[in-house]
Amino acid sequence: MVLTDAMKAEYEDKGYVLAPKLLSAAELEVLEGALSDIGRHDGPEVKRERNGAPHVVYGMHMLDERFRALSRHPKLVAAAEELLGEHIYVHQSRVNVKQMGGAVVDWHQDFGTYHRVDGVPEPKGLMISILMDEVTACNAPLMLVPRTQHAGIVQEARVNDAAEDHDAAAKYRYDIPIETLERLIDENGLEAITGPAGSVLFMNMNVVHGSTINITPLRRVILYLNVCTVDNRGETFARPDYLAARDFSPIEPLGEDCLTRFADADAGAGAAE
Repeated sequence: MVLTDAMKAEYEDKGYVLAPKLLSAAELEVLEGALSDIGRHDGPEVKRERNGAPHVVYGMHMLDERFRALSRHPKLVAAAEELLGEHIYVHQSRVNVKQMGGAVVDWHQDFGTYHRVDGVPEPKGLMISILMDEVTACNAPLMLVPRTQHAGIVQEARVNDAAEDHDAAAKYRYDIPIETLERLIDENGLEAITGPAGSVLFMNMNVVHGSTINITPLRRVILYLNVCTVDNRGETFARPDYLAARDFSPIEPLGEDCLTRFADADAGAGAAE
């Protein structure tokens, strides 16, 4: 069992729970190597800031074997199945680089897009967020409105045509008006998700969340795996497969060494030279 009973109860109450240091330093080192490589990728999966630096890379588990192994990490799969009670598939994955001066991510619900655009029937899924860096109150943490997993799709949600990244993600996001956000926060509060590198957030896909600009030189990279239960698959295909899955096969977890074996292989190759 990956999550304690108390952690499961917190998820049921708030709609999310943070598992501190779920991934080891050795595993993070392997993922850092994957980050360096995927940052050089140049294709439609990459969305860039105005200065040309990559902001988001979608479909990370389709572009690199180390991220594919992460999507099948036994701790992540077990925790997700413990919370959802069913087998899962990856609906979307991405790398998000919240660098100094980067873009704001407006308040939204993932399920709003997944339901309206991808045809996912129910909010039976999770946003799994792997913190590659220590996240503090200073370097633009994710902000979540607890208990909004029970709100359904917020009715006032609307497409923000004025968003800077409207041609990329925002045209599908259905941002939430300030009046609705004020009501939800007044009713439920607001929480910033902070924690050490290697911590993993498990969040119901209907929870309202967003993040602001990082005005510090402190890096804040988060890897995201958005998963659904296998009976909750998308039924329309308006978006490419790096944004919305075509493969609904249940994830088969790998062994505990699914990430560190890449480091062992590199070490072995180095010794052989």
